[in-house]
Amino acid sequence: MTKALIVIDVQESFRARPLWRTVDNPDVVEKVGRLVDAARAAGEKVIWVIHEEPGTGGTFDPVNGFVRVVDDLKPAADEPLLVKNVHNAFTGTDLQHRLTVAGVRSVTVCGLRTEQCVETTARVASDLGYDVTFAIDATATHPIPHWDAPADQTVEELLADPRTLAAEDVSTRTRYALAGRFATIKTVAEIIGE
Repeated sequence: MTKALIVIDVQESFRARPLWRTVDNPDVVEKVGRLVDAARAAGEKVIWVIHEEPGTGGTFDPVNGFVRVVDDLKPAADEPLLVKNVHNAFTGTDLQHRLTVAGVRSVTVCGLRTEQCVETTARVASDLGYDVTFAIDATATHPIPHWDAPADQTVEELLADPRTLAAEDVSTRTRYALAGRFATIKTVAEIIGE
């Protein structure tokens, strides 16, 4: 086996937040599901990663019940579910070991958020020598507040602030940052050959 699909942070934690209604790609879960189905059909390794922030009291705190793969998707019994608490799926997990043992040299990354955990994982994977495909339409993000915006800003205030970086601009920036340097950017249709 030389290929693996890494599904990053496609978890209920995001859908439980008010910010979810601003997501730039409402079809992200369906697109991730198509990648998972195609990887399974091809006999490729599928690895699930979720993010937790114990003790924070938020939607990423495991005690609140949202730190789980979205209810629409289910890891198969032989598919590992790794838990991380940093922005990439390698640090603090045994992901690299699992990929090495399986003989994986090529990874496709997808999930939430485009510019954060998915992009960071793509960059680290590239630095580790993997051939990386970034499934751009199987990722999603939200508008990003200006660095001077109050931490307790509401969604309405975020959207009304002219300094807010639009989600579309975030995704575009990720494409520019990764393409030709850290990853090949492809759509789900291109990856699965539709």
